[in-house]
Parts: sequence; structure tokens; C-alpha cells
Amino acid sequence: MNETTGPAAVPGMTPSAEVAGAPCWVSLMARDLTASQDFYGSVLGWDFRPGELGEGFSVALLDGAPVAGIGALARTLQVAVAWTPYFAIADADVAAGRIRERSGTVAVGPLAFTLGRGALAADRDGAVFGIWEGALIPDWQSGHRDAPAWLLLRTRNAFDAAIFYGEVLDWATERPGACDVSYENDEVVLISQGHVLARLSSGARGAAPDPVHRPRWDVHFPVADVDRTVRAAEDHGGTLLGRHTTADGRDEASVSDPDGALFTLISR
Repeated sequence: MNETTGPAAVPGMTPSAEVAGAPCWVSLMARDLTASQDFYGSVLGWDFRPGELGEGFSVALLDGAPVAGIGALARTLQVAVAWTPYFAIADADVAAGRIRERSGTVAVGPLAFTLGRGALAADRDGAVFGIWEGALIPDWQSGHRDAPAWLLLRTRNAFDAAIFYGEVLDWATERPGACDVSYENDEVVLISQGHVLARLSSGARGAAPDPVHRPRWDVHFPVADVDRTVRAAEDHGGTLLGRHTTADGRDEASVSDPDGALFTLISR
């Protein structure tokens, strides 16, 4: 199987049930795997090694540590080229059923892999995400210090989205290992063991002409120098879509790669 870029590509020891609902991986399905590797290697300094799902999949490494997956998009798979977060769950079938029951969409799977089972889905507003049941990648922890990626859901209504994801992923429940949620500056904040794992922000519009403002999971990659990284992206065929400063004073830049996949650069 090479249609999906779930976390089965990197051996792990912690089962997903122990951190149910937490982000556990990010991936990109690209039209041209080699071209995507060239772009992200040049822009973000990633190295690549083959994944365990075959020659159509690779694992991105930064200083030897796994950062993300990039896979070749199968021509028969009708999904957009996009960065996608995966969330750890205890049971892929149960989670897929909950997504459908709540008017979400399960586009692919659940599919079985060597180390677990995964599915690609979309919430009620069309934001794409994945679910993963099985072994997790060692040391990949969204939101923790030196994390390889940070997540922000740009959605129509953050509170409605929190209910959807909470019911699907067991957020704010008594389940052992479940993530908590809080509210901060009109955003829903996903927390685990005192760490902010993701934020959910209102204001996205499904019919917005600019894809930056449509509902989506916005994957943030921390970099040492946002200006320099933006220039590298533009030099290699990427496009700068916007710049702004976060509430805590960090520089951010919204970028699309040559394939049109959106992501955000954020200063460390």
C-alpha cells in the first residue's frame, strides 16, 4: 500500500490507545515524490529515507529524527495535495463510525499496515485529517518543546469543531490518556500533560476564494529564520501567501509548495 502516508512507516513502541486523541504524525501526499523531496529538503533541510510501505513512500528526517511522511499520491485516489495531521485513537473502526455518524467523511480506510491501521477523513467543514490505531513514532510529540510540527485548525466555529473532534477522538473524557481542552482568547486549546498540542480557531469560510482562509488543519513547521526559509521556498518554486506575528511575538509565514500544499513557517 502506498496511497497513504500514515505513521506505520516508522517503528514505534507506544500504542496509540495510551495517548488517544493526541496528534501523532503529519504527512503529505504529493503528485511527484522526488520533486517534493527536493523542495522540502532544500527549504527545511530535511533528509529522506525509504518508508516501510514501499518505494512510493519516504520519511523526512531532521538531524536524524523523523519529522513527517511524504508519499506519492496514487492517481486513483481522489484527494487534494495537502499536509495532513494524524491523531492517535484506540480503535480505527469505532472512530471511523463516529466520524460518519457526525456528518464527517471517511475517504480512505481504515486500512491495515504492519504496525497498525489508519484512515483518512474530513470533518463537517471539510478539513482533512487522519486517524491511527497502532504503534507510534518515538519522540514525535506535537506541541512539546522542540516538536517537529505544531497544529492549528482553521474552522468555521471552533466550539462546534471541538464537539465534533471531542466525540470522535475522546477529548475531555475520563478515558486514560485522553487529551483535555480549554478556552483561551476565543480559541479552543488541546492540552496533554500541561503541553498545548493544537489550537482550534474560528473564522474560516468554506467558500472563501483564498484557500488560506478555508477550513483546514494548518501544519506549522518551526524554523530558526523565517525570512531565510521563505526566500528558500520562493527560490525553489514555492509561494509566500501571507506574513503575520503571533500573540507571543513570533514571526509566521503562510507558504504553498509547488504542488499547492499549504503549510506555515513559525520562528522557534
